[in-house]
Amino acid sequence: MTNALYSDNDPDSDHEELPMKFASIALAALAAFATTAYATPMMSIEWTAQVCDAWNKDPKLADGLAGKWIGNNKNRGYKIIHLYRTDCGETTKTELKIKDKDGKAMCVYGGAVQNAKMDHSVDYTMHATTERWNEMGAGEYGPKSAMFWRRLKFTGPEMEAMSVMGPFEAFLRLPGKIPGDKACPAQ
Repeated sequence: MTNALYSDNDPDSDHEELPMKFASIALAALAAFATTAYATPMMSIEWTAQVCDAWNKDPKLADGLAGKWIGNNKNRGYKIIHLYRTDCGETTKTELKIKDKDGKAMCVYGGAVQNAKMDHSVDYTMHATTERWNEMGAGEYGPKSAMFWRRLKFTGPEMEAMSVMGPFEAFLRLPGKIPGDKACPAQ
């Protein structure tokens, strides 16, 4: 029997070698395609859902923002954070909803904006360019520098934010921990 990859008549051919090479190449290509095919844009609805999961796994956020920070919610029982990439436009905002659950500040929702009206005496809106989000995510600078140099545009209870710099810094590192495509999210 003759195969396009090798011949049974060639005593020196390694019948397994060539097909295995092709299989290895095909698997590597498939893995690379799968990784890029499913990457979602940073600050997209899907990406924000991943941020919500990461928030809950990070004790600096879940424990560090428990008590006084999460309690400052005007008796609504939650705080809202809106996020977006300035260069992608305000219409691409996403939302995190944080609640007190069992004494922890837990993210209970991450995705499309559900609370368009914000109360910035307790809620936060943050935006920065893609480049700046990536720099903060890489830990190149923290929240104090980001706000001082206006690399992070911020609306919300500023004094409260200043009192929780450790958790705030952990939050700004999330873009470096959650893979996101550079394409702008759909509006």
